[in-house]
Amino acid sequence: MNKLVIATANKGKYKEFEYLIKTYGKNFFADEIIFAPEISNLIVEETGKTYAENAMLKAHAWAEKSGLPCLADDSGLEVEALDGAPGLYSARIIQGTENKISWLLGELKEKSNRRAKFVASLALCVPDEYILICDGHCSGVIVDSPRGSNGFGYDPLFIPDGYEKTFAELSQEIKNSISHRTNAFKKIAAYLTKK
Repeated sequence: MNKLVIATANKGKYKEFEYLIKTYGKNFFADEIIFAPEISNLIVEETGKTYAENAMLKAHAWAEKSGLPCLADDSGLEVEALDGAPGLYSARIIQGTENKISWLLGELKEKSNRRAKFVASLALCVPDEYILICDGHCSGVIVDSPRGSNGFGYDPLFIPDGYEKTFAELSQEIKNSISHRTNAFKKIAAYLTKK
C-alpha cells in the first residue's frame, strides 16, 4: 500500500494511528497516510450492532469513495456497573467531551464497582481485495474526577491496569503502547506480516 486513508474525523484518533503505523507497521504499511477529511466530507452512519460492523461500514465506504485502502475503527468504553454502557454509543450518548464525562460520573455516583474497559474494532479495507477486522481491549478503572489533559473522550477518567495515571495523564508513547486500539492494530500488523 502506497497510500492509506485513516477513516476518522477525530484528529486525536488520526494521531494515534499515525503513531501506530510508524511504530508497528512501518515495514509493510503505507508510505503516506491520509486524514479522511482532507479528501472528502463523507459521513458514514454507524448503524451496526457491533463495533466490528461499524468499523467495517466506515472502512468500506471510505475505500469506495477514495479508491484507496482504508483503516477505520469503532471503539467504546464499557463500564461493568452500567452493564457495559456507554459501549457502542460512547461517542453518541451525549454531545461534548465535558458532558460525556459529567454523564459518566453522574451514572457512577452511587456505584462501588469502577471496573471498565476500552474496546476497539479495527477494519482494514483494500478495495476489491479484502476486509480484515481485528479487536482489542484495555481494562482498568474509572476515577472519581477527570485527571490530565492528553488524549480525548473518556481518557481523563480511565486508569489502565498496572498504572496509577489516567490515559490523559500518561505520555502518548505509553498510552499508545497499551491501548485497546494498539492491541487491535498489532493483530492486523501480525496478520499482514504473514500474508
